[in-house]
Amino acid sequence: MSQDTFQKLQQTNQDQVTDELISLLEQGDDHHKLFDAKMLKAKQALGLPINRPASLQDVPEEHRKEIEAAYVAAAREVGKRFLSEGKISDAWMYFQVIREKDDVAAALDELPDQIDDYERLEEITQIALYQGVNPVKGIKLMLSAHGTCSTITGLDQILPQLEQSQRAACAKVIVRHLYDELIESVRRHVETRVTMLPPNEPLRKLIMGREWLFEGSNYHIDVSHLNSVVRFARSIEPPAEELDLAIQLAEYGSKLDRQLQYDGEPPFEDFYPAHIHFLNVVDGKDVESGLKYFRDKLEAEPDEQDKPLLAYVLVDLLVRSDRLDEAVDLSAKYLANLSEDVSLSFDELCEKAGRWDVLLKVREEQGDLVGYASALIRSQQQA
Repeated sequence: MSQDTFQKLQQTNQDQVTDELISLLEQGDDHHKLFDAKMLKAKQALGLPINRPASLQDVPEEHRKEIEAAYVAAAREVGKRFLSEGKISDAWMYFQVIREKDDVAAALDELPDQIDDYERLEEITQIALYQGVNPVKGIKLMLSAHGTCSTITGLDQILPQLEQSQRAACAKVIVRHLYDELIESVRRHVETRVTMLPPNEPLRKLIMGREWLFEGSNYHIDVSHLNSVVRFARSIEPPAEELDLAIQLAEYGSKLDRQLQYDGEPPFEDFYPAHIHFLNVVDGKDVESGLKYFRDKLEAEPDEQDKPLLAYVLVDLLVRSDRLDEAVDLSAKYLANLSEDVSLSFDELCEKAGRWDVLLKVREEQGDLVGYASALIRSQQQA
């Protein structure tokens, strides 16, 4: 600020100083000070202390709602000013406080998937992926800058914290990326023996009847990457082309030498065949045989303590196949005590299926008077 600017404020009438201050700052690029000025004006109008304009600690309870509203409005305005200048990190400082992601997520979408400036890349990736503002963009940035391995590691860390829609979107990106890498490698191998190979052959067709591709424990992509990406694919919801791509990845994995096929957690011990069944059911293919596969797994499990884990997977598939009655009955038997912070809630499932009878019965058996009352009230409201 020049000396003339301070003199201009000095010469302004006392009741117009804040308006003049805001006007001057709106013409400049010090948006942090503009936020302070907006808060100064809001506090002054209410006769509150103005020595710490941006602080909420000195705001009495009777004026808190007004000051908080002014705070949100000022933060939103300043955040948008930073976004208009491409300063995403500065903008996020304000939008993060007021818990608004959409404007920053949209700004991230406008960026290219490749950023050459390393510091800016890391800064943007941190906001997009690890702070959950735009995870899909974060995955794309990581893939272009750090490759498949680092991206899979990052996604594995962040996936449980994401919303279901974000998990599905991220899984689509990484499935398509790995599929493209794998099919390119397989195609090169096939072309060493097959001339005039038709273009755009899917992976499924490229490997069909060509067991020699896998001879001598041969593989065409990092098998740990394949394992992780097929597992991620369980988050994808139909309709999605990536579901079939993931099934093809699992089909490829099932042809690998057994020592290259890592075992999974129950009911995915037989990792790739189990995932083929799972993903087919989600994609609406061979639903009955897929559900039977997981029903048989549950029935054959000898350890009662492990059965809820298997039941959880089967109930998930039943819900996604719109078999709600069976899902409720199975949940009542195995999952009624499941923590409510998991993605599959017994309470919500009963409500979705309209099976208040089951929910009331289970809550009574559990001696849960509050849960029983809650279910009773909601059932009466629905009726």
